[in-house]
Amino acid sequence: MDTLTVAAASGMRSRMESLDLLANNIANASTSGFKSDGEFHALYTSADAGPDAPELPVIEKRWTDFSQGTLTATGSPLDVAISGSGFFVARSPGGLLYTRNGSFRLSTGGLLQTQEGYPVLGSDGKPIQLDPGQTIEIGGDGAIHQGGAEVARLAVMECPDLDALSKHGNTYYSLDASAPAARPAANAQVRQSALENANGQPAQAAVRLVGVLRQFEMLQRAMSLAASMNKQAIEEVAKV
Repeated sequence: MDTLTVAAASGMRSRMESLDLLANNIANASTSGFKSDGEFHALYTSADAGPDAPELPVIEKRWTDFSQGTLTATGSPLDVAISGSGFFVARSPGGLLYTRNGSFRLSTGGLLQTQEGYPVLGSDGKPIQLDPGQTIEIGGDGAIHQGGAEVARLAVMECPDLDALSKHGNTYYSLDASAPAARPAANAQVRQSALENANGQPAQAAVRLVGVLRQFEMLQRAMSLAASMNKQAIEEVAKV
């Protein structure tokens, strides 16, 4: 395969990955607690390739922007947002998950859950059990009061190494087992009856999406040109 075709094909592949990432950012622009993704680009040359082999464009690594999203009041006592660093903790069948999406609900038995049904954990590491028949008040420190008494406290944890978090779905993260353990967030404030909006910029992502699409089209033309040139060369050789 000629150099032009190889380089164009590699460029198209990296642009397809960028398109998927941008499309996901735009699709989740209204998802509470969503953190937008970006990517690092690099040039790659195989160690087995010759000295004249081209450097191919690839996406070396994806990264997540964990910056704060704006908080929006909802009026629901079970909606909770974090101002500052930190994550709520939920227990899934596969282990602990961290999330900024505080859109919670109560099960019929009074268990505080995420919308996916995962139990939300308290600062003691146990699922939070509440009385569905009583008013729920949540303070800035995550303390949950019912009937004038503190009945539980939301776990709000921060991860020293954010690069060790892996996305699960659009608003959940798991922590690498080899990474430093999560610890109570020092500078987090909990706000009841509010949710954190996605931190992406839909308009900016849409503009970049158009740019990547144009790049993809140009690379397609380059591949078509390379194929035409190869066909012409083969025909010329056949005439000889």
